[in-house]
Amino acid sequence: MIALEHIYKSYGDRVILDDLSLEFAGGQTTALVGSSGAGKSTLLRCIDFLERPDSGRVVIDDLSVDAKHAHKREVLELRRRTAMVFQQFHLFSRKTALENVAEGLRVVRKMSSREAESEARQHLDRVGLASHSGHYPAQLSGGQQQRVGIARALAMRPRVLLLDEPTSALDPELVGEVLATIRGIAADGQTMVIVSHEMNFVRQVADRVLFLEHGKVLDDASPAEFFGPKVQARTRAFLHEYHLSRGNPDYQI
Repeated sequence: MIALEHIYKSYGDRVILDDLSLEFAGGQTTALVGSSGAGKSTLLRCIDFLERPDSGRVVIDDLSVDAKHAHKREVLELRRRTAMVFQQFHLFSRKTALENVAEGLRVVRKMSSREAESEARQHLDRVGLASHSGHYPAQLSGGQQQRVGIARALAMRPRVLLLDEPTSALDPELVGEVLATIRGIAADGQTMVIVSHEMNFVRQVADRVLFLEHGKVLDDASPAEFFGPKVQARTRAFLHEYHLSRGNPDYQI
């Protein structure tokens, strides 16, 4: 079980997350959507304390971490149970794809170099990049770099995989390969929480959609429900604004 209990986060007088409590089912892909500034990325980063909540609790299985009283060892254990895929890849430019994936296996999971490379190859194969193991990031497309980032995260065997706008830095023609990779991971039963502005992406990969506004969840629905007629008026307005921005003024729910 992954749960957030009464998570509150602010920057000065600006409330970002306002007493949020949520549970994420194992094996489920949850998409966080909403306008810029709604608190989506902050919520994602609060799950592994990359952003430390002001108050509240994060629970992953038998580990319960209280934001106000968390010890360093508890935060480290929380991060061992999660893995983050970032918008901008963050690969080591002077390491090959194989070395980028193997690095965490050696440093965090304390594997030998031989063991780390063997397992790294398996994860690169999982994301369709076995033949690119010796390539450096500069030799890879954006979509391939993101898939290396996903392989690196999966190598940590996280209880929950966190993805922050995994396709937003990609050219449109490269989005499909990352989408296919994430769909395959979802089919394998990996628990994921994804922040995305791309509604077609959300429709295809999510089991559950949370619509955030001013640090609160306004809608919690399946994709069929979220893109249907019974969502709240603010959600309908958000979807209409989204389609207007994509040059689709005739969109109707």
